[in-house]
Formats: sequence, C-alpha cells, structure tokens
Amino acid sequence: MDITAAVSKLYDTYPFPPEPILDELPPGYNWRWSWSAAYNFCTGRKPKHQEIRILDAGCGTGVGTEYLLHLNPAARVVGIDISTQALQIAQRRCDRYARLELHHLSLYEAARLPGQFDLINCVGVLHHLEHPQKGLQALAEKLAPGGIMHIFVYGELGRWEITLMQQAIALLQDPNQADYRAGVQIGRKLFEILPETNRLAKREKERWALENHRDECFADMYVHPQEIDYNIYTLFELIESVDLEFVGFSNPKFWQLDRLLAKAPELVARAAQLSPKQTYRLVELLDPEVSHYEFFLARPPLPRCDWADDQQVLAAVVDRNPCIDGEGQTIFDQDYQLVHLDPAAAEFLAASDGTQTVAAVMAQTGLEMDQVRSLLNQRLILLSPD
Repeated sequence: MDITAAVSKLYDTYPFPPEPILDELPPGYNWRWSWSAAYNFCTGRKPKHQEIRILDAGCGTGVGTEYLLHLNPAARVVGIDISTQALQIAQRRCDRYARLELHHLSLYEAARLPGQFDLINCVGVLHHLEHPQKGLQALAEKLAPGGIMHIFVYGELGRWEITLMQQAIALLQDPNQADYRAGVQIGRKLFEILPETNRLAKREKERWALENHRDECFADMYVHPQEIDYNIYTLFELIESVDLEFVGFSNPKFWQLDRLLAKAPELVARAAQLSPKQTYRLVELLDPEVSHYEFFLARPPLPRCDWADDQQVLAAVVDRNPCIDGEGQTIFDQDYQLVHLDPAAAEFLAASDGTQTVAAVMAQTGLEMDQVRSLLNQRLILLSPD
C-alpha cells in the first residue's frame, strides 16, 4: 500500500478531527482563520477586500473549514481531502453554507482546482505527506499574488516521546497487516501497564491524555503510517523549497529570546550575533516544548504598514479586531489573553467601527496617541491607510 492510500485508510477508519456536529455556530475562534486578523498580522493593516477565495488544504471533517466560513462571511471556501469518510462529515457539518465546495483530492492534485486563492489554510497535513516539498509547491502555485498561507507542521523536540511510542507500537503490530484499530489497542495497553515513572507514560498523562481520550485522536497521534517531524533547520529547508516569503511565526512571543536570557545580558549580547535561524534554533533548544510550528508564508507583493508616522495613524480608518471577545474594560485579545482597559481605551475600542479615522475617534474619547499605539501593538484595532 502506498503512503497516500495508507493515510487515506487511517482517516477513513478514524475520521479526524472527531468533534461533534453542532446545531449552532462553532464556539470560540482561531484568529489565524480570520482573513482580517491574519492579513493584519502579516501586513500591519486591514485588508482592502473581504470577497476572497480560501482553500482549506486537508480539511478533514471540516472543523477548521467551518471556522473559515464563519469568520469570513464574504469569502468562498474550497476544501480538499483524501478521506471520503472525513469529507462526508465535513459536508454535513457545513451544509448551512452555500459558499463551500468540497473535493476528494490530495494536496499533490491542487492544480486541478480552478483559479487561485487569497488565503490558503494547511493545518496538520504537510507532515503526513511522503513528499512534503511537492505538496507545498502544489499549494504555492495556487496562492494569488498578495495572498497568504497559514501552515501548521509538527516539531520533533516536543513530540520526542510520541515518536518513541509510535515506533514501539509498530514493532508490536503484525507487520503484514496495517490494522489501525489493533494499533490503538496496543498503544492503550502499553500506557495502561507501563510504570507511572516511565517517561513515555508520564508525558502522555501530563500533556496528551485529555486530547487522546477519543480513539480518533489517539490513532492520529500514535499509529499514523506517515509522519515527518521538523526542527528549525529542516523546517526552513521546506519553506525555502518554494518561491514564497516567510512572514513569521504566528506565536511570535514564544520566539523572543529575551524571555529566556533576560537575566544574562552577556548571553543576550552573544546571541545578537546569530542569524535569525540560529536564534530560532537556540530558542527551541532552550525551551524544547515545540510540538508544532505555526507560521505564515506570502506571495509577493505584500504591502507593509509599520505606522511609524503619527500623521499616518491619525488619518487611518480604525476598526475593532474581529477576533477579540468581550465588551467594556475587560476583554480577551485574539490569543484569548485577558486584557484590562482604562475607560477611555474601552470607549475608543467600542467606537472603532471601520467608519471613522483615528483622529475622529480620539476627539470623541480623549485617548492619547501612546494609548492608541498600545491598542495597535496589542492588535486590538486594525487600521486602513486609505
């Protein structure tokens, strides 16, 4: 059985993700799936248009697809996947949306889709391909100029114990039979009988057990027939295999070296001589919890707004970030971190409805420029220069 067929068989056996289909709108959000929030992260400004095309490359049972539809009400969304069972569930999950097309295709076959896409979402797929570079290249060719791509792939350091258990289960399985249900049973039994002090058992209990309560998640983690885990160097080999721009990791705070070395200025000075890749590598070596990488790539030309000029800020149209939750002085930002605002900042945020300039809203609320910049730096507001 080739790799694509083996992966398809796994997800036909265990459609993934296994979240139930709800009658109401999906709970919560992920700002990386919002065109406005993601585009703002990549460019510093709100996008000019909302009527875009989105590709969910490896949509599975449609959990992320539903969010893409919900968070981007003016977008047309296309989902592709190699599992017919998962696609059937995705269709049922998203049947309220007429803006969706689903196709039984692998990433390698993306060229069969007509046109190009402004946003491509590819979460948890590339690392399951036999040839990830070929898959990424196929997606890159479908990304429109000025478009962005959100990617999620596994990291080897934070998944080391997972890799060991995968290999242990494979050794105990019948080599002549790719029986994923048997693999799940073997893995469950191993975690049941291993000593509590065992490193693999401890890591499962501390980090993954709640997620792996469902067999679908357990199978995806421990009995997958194809997986490539990356480190910073191999990750950038993948990224540099396509003619796209690396915009940045979507969790930039994790990659700030100062959070690890701030108490040793002499080491910070030494680290300043490192290349960006070496700096990223140092961070993941010192904090080896990296179980995955989330990042954005872009097809130039991609505009950039740094808002260094106060006059540019004052003249910009201001809007509230659509991926913040709550009203008043206590809200959650797009990373769902609690933020406390003073009354003037809360009033400014409430008045930021995409119809007025920053200067006009400042005049109404009495907010100072440094406070506006604080809202901007926290990505609580989006600015449009035109």
